[in-house]
Amino acid sequence: MDETLEISLLRTFVAIDDWGGFGRAASALRKSQPTVSQHVRTLERRLGHALVERDGRKAKFTGAGERLLVEARRIIAVHDEALVRLDPTAARPLVVAATEMMAPALLTALTAGRGIRPAPPFTFLIERSGALTDAVAAGTVDLAVVLALGPDASGVELGAVPLRWFAAPGWQPPTDRPLPFVSHAEPPGLAQHAMRVLQDQVRQVETVAESPGLAGACAAARAGLGVAALPAAETDGHGLVSPGELPDLGAATVRLVARPGVDEQLLSRVARALADRFGR
Repeated sequence: MDETLEISLLRTFVAIDDWGGFGRAASALRKSQPTVSQHVRTLERRLGHALVERDGRKAKFTGAGERLLVEARRIIAVHDEALVRLDPTAARPLVVAATEMMAPALLTALTAGRGIRPAPPFTFLIERSGALTDAVAAGTVDLAVVLALGPDASGVELGAVPLRWFAAPGWQPPTDRPLPFVSHAEPPGLAQHAMRVLQDQVRQVETVAESPGLAGACAAARAGLGVAALPAAETDGHGLVSPGELPDLGAATVRLVARPGVDEQLLSRVARALADRFGR
C-alpha cells in the first residue's frame, strides 16, 4: 500500500472521539468544522472504508473507525515520544492550573495513563477562575480548568456542576428579617447570580460575610452566619447541608482553557477525563 496517514489527520480523528463530536473537536483544534469533516473524508479515501456514520443527529464510529482509533492513538504516541527524545526543549515544564474544586480531577487526568504516554513535566497552580482565564490569555499559564456562568465564557465546555445553597446543620431561613447571605467569589459572578435569584422571589437579602476562597465561605456558613451559594462538589468534608425552601440556582459549566500550541494529545486526555467526571 502506497498511501500514508498524516499525523495531522490522525490527530483530528482522535479529537472527534476525545471531545465528543465534530463541533467540539473543531473548537479544541482551532479548526473549522468543514476542515474537520474534510480530514475524515481524506482518511476514508485513503483507507477505502467509511469511518463515521450518522446516528440521528449524532455521529458514531463504524467498526473500521473504531479500529483506526486504536491505531491512530498508537501512531501519535510513538510520533510524539520521538519528538521529545529528539528535541529536549519540547519537554519544558508546562504550567497547568485549576480552581480549588477542579484541582483533584485535573491532577488525576494528567497523571493517569489512559493508554497514552505520560504527561510532560508540569508545575501546578490553584487560583480562581477569572484569574486563570486571564493568565492563559497572557501566556503565563498553559492550560487551566475553570468554572463559569453563562454561555459566553472562554474555553471549551466539558460538563457542569450544580450550584446549591449550603448552611450549617439545623439552620433555617429567618422569617422576620432579611435572609443572611454568605458571598463567595467562585465562579465569577456567582454572588450576583445568587442575589438575583433570591430577589426574583421578592426576598430581602443581607450580605453578612464575604470570602474570595472556599474555606472562608464554608467557615462562615458552618458558624451559622447565613447561607452560601456554592458549586455542589466544593462542600465535601466541610460539614454543610442543603437547606430547603430556597430557589434553584442552576449550574456552572466546567471549561478547559488553553493557550495556542499546547499538545493536542494532552488536551484530549484532560478533556476526556473531565467529560467523564462531569457529565458530557
